[in-house]
Amino acid sequence: MNTELPDKMIEILCAERGERVPPLTEENKFPFYRALVNVRPPIPASEEFLNLQDKYLQQEIQKKGITDIADLQPLQRDIYLWKGDITTLKCDGIVNAANSKMLGCFCPNHGCIDNAIHTYAGIQLRSECAEIMKKQGHDEPTGTAKITKSYNLPCKYILHTVGPVVYGKLTEQNKTDLANCYRACLTLADKNGLNSLAFCCISTGEFRFPNEIAAQIAVRTVEEYKAQTNSKIKVIFNVFKENDYAIYKRILDSIRAIKKSFE
Repeated sequence: MNTELPDKMIEILCAERGERVPPLTEENKFPFYRALVNVRPPIPASEEFLNLQDKYLQQEIQKKGITDIADLQPLQRDIYLWKGDITTLKCDGIVNAANSKMLGCFCPNHGCIDNAIHTYAGIQLRSECAEIMKKQGHDEPTGTAKITKSYNLPCKYILHTVGPVVYGKLTEQNKTDLANCYRACLTLADKNGLNSLAFCCISTGEFRFPNEIAAQIAVRTVEEYKAQTNSKIKVIFNVFKENDYAIYKRILDSIRAIKKSFE
């Protein structure tokens, strides 16, 4: 890794805050840089910083390894299941599980997908989201979606949707809201001419939606949307944990077996 890039980036970010760069080891330079961009408000940045950031992030994503949808095999027509880091997926669009403020995660080095997507896309993403929300004038409702550029990610676009937060017992409204998230993203993707879209496991992390039921809703909503609209969009169910992979694999295999029995 070229350590000069993050060194200069950290220097610029600290200068913005009126702070001096603390002593850093090689191991904690990136976490410190990530924490700085996670908490940074959507304010303009210098061309010097943006050039350094873009070069660095693109190198880092290349090092992690990019997966192209063209190299994946569908489990059934236009439906894929892939376990991996969504920030390394090359397809037309990826879905971000956002919060109602739609500005990304402000918790330093948090493990949520919102944090990862904003970190590796670059600070331009928060600025674009801020412009969208300023024009909208209110928080993003649950079950809706917005589309942005992807900046340094290998995908073309990012679709941001606010999933339901489960407080205590799962409700029918929670289920309806989650289905609306998938439908809103698919509709927006088709409207913008996307040929492929990767869904993360919306609401199953910090928002506490049960994984099994969430996967059932996700698959059913995608199947219904494609049948009702005759959409040709390719859908990737992206998971990060082995447990979620097993859940989706079982559901999709069951649907494929049912369809085969009617052939």
